[in-house]
Amino acid sequence: MRIRTHEDLEVYRAGFDSAMRIFEISKLFPLEEKYSLTDQIRRSSRSVCANIAEAFRRRRYPKSFVSKLNDAEAEAAETQTWLEFAASCNYVNHATATEIKSRYDGIIGKLVVMSNQPQNWTV
Repeated sequence: MRIRTHEDLEVYRAGFDSAMRIFEISKLFPLEEKYSLTDQIRRSSRSVCANIAEAFRRRRYPKSFVSKLNDAEAEAAETQTWLEFAASCNYVNHATATEIKSRYDGIIGKLVVMSNQPQNWTV
């Protein structure tokens, strides 16, 4: 399959699906978390996709490309941390948190591969 936009990237689709999953489970967080945990986990999960999109558009500049992929990787790790807090506070069950954290492990792995081999992605 020819990749024409960032939306064609498997890592972007995985990030988007995971962010939507986060959005759904975060609807169940307590109201007192609205301006803290809920906002933070939604922001970081969405930022993964936004940084992948930016990286894709910066393919002409390998260092910028890798930098944005590193930002996406950091946001994915941040999302995993917020998930851990959500599970520890019993806002999400541990099995669900583990499953979503595992999704983000896969996303991080793909981002690392792309970062380590920018010549395969840049123009």
